[in-house]
Amino acid sequence: MEPLNKKLKELRKEKGITQKEIASSLKISQTGYAGYEQGYREPDLTTLKKICLYFDVTADYLIGLEDESGAKTNSKYNIGTINNSNINMR
Repeated sequence: MEPLNKKLKELRKEKGITQKEIASSLKISQTGYAGYEQGYREPDLTTLKKICLYFDVTADYLIGLEDESGAKTNSKYNIGTINNSNINMR
């Protein structure tokens, strides 16, 4: 399962745009977007929706629940294994 930050960088490079360009389209700062690609920040739900629309992908794809074809992936976080010790619930 490829992490969100790597998928964002890959999608941006495929589109041939800079971090500044996508940040402007999303109406966020370039440093904020860079944080998503570097993996030390995660987008809020509203921004995640905007990213999905911008790249024409699903949120499930971005967070690793499905592959590029739309098929569900075998995530280590299937519903039977989720508990408070392996996922941060705020």
